[in-house]
Amino acid sequence: MNPLIITAAICGAETTKEAAPSLPVTSDELAAEALACEKAGAAIIHLHVRDDDGLPTQELETFRRAVAAMKSVGVTAIIQPSTGGAVGMSAKERLQPLSLNPEMASLDCGSLNFGDSYFINDHPLMRSFALEMSRRGIFPELECFEGGHIHNALRLRDEGLLPNHLHFNLVLGVPGALPASPENLIYLTSLLPEDASWTLTAVGKHQLPLSLVAMAAGGHVRVGLEDNIFLSKGILSEGNAPFVARTVRIAAELGRRVAGPDEVRQIFSLKQEKA
Repeated sequence: MNPLIITAAICGAETTKEAAPSLPVTSDELAAEALACEKAGAAIIHLHVRDDDGLPTQELETFRRAVAAMKSVGVTAIIQPSTGGAVGMSAKERLQPLSLNPEMASLDCGSLNFGDSYFINDHPLMRSFALEMSRRGIFPELECFEGGHIHNALRLRDEGLLPNHLHFNLVLGVPGALPASPENLIYLTSLLPEDASWTLTAVGKHQLPLSLVAMAAGGHVRVGLEDNIFLSKGILSEGNAPFVARTVRIAAELGRRVAGPDEVRQIFSLKQEKA
């Protein structure tokens, strides 16, 4: 089977220190977690950042400090900033980390109910984000929470705003969006172009069982404290690396070799960072 790409979503915008004491928040904590996840087998680090009060922010200098800290401790994994940020942030706020010219960034492909809030991604916003990524040579990971989001992404492709290779992150189990189930994962993958690649992100207790389905089906997997804080029922994970290490062990049982960062760079034809 094709090599498995593991993404570690190490912080997120919703998880709190109160719920998960091992959640990395400061630049140094994020750097240590990123390095531990890379050593465990993650090729991509999906990055959110927090302000001094532990609240989500898209402030450019906060991202800059976090990325610099990761580089300083020897992280070579692909650092993928989020342009989703947190619910309620403006498009201008959310776009800030693109100024760092990362190799990859997330691109949300549709609006959705997100818990008790509403996450706005209308087509003009998606188009402007895709255009900025294209202008800077940043490879987009297409975040899709519903079937219609995949069609939105294909519309961006038809407008010439996406690269030749499309890589989707299929997110299941967000309260208010498509529930996490094998049937819904199969449904979403049926909508993808044949030559596209995809990662599965499943929230909470669904992370492990649906990761197994995704790995067996030839997809890739995202794990980490952004999406799930329990390593097993009632047992908090002591950081993100245990999720990655478990995924590597399961992949070995399934005959999936784990791809390293440089191999993923070749698979996605990533450009090197400009800054």
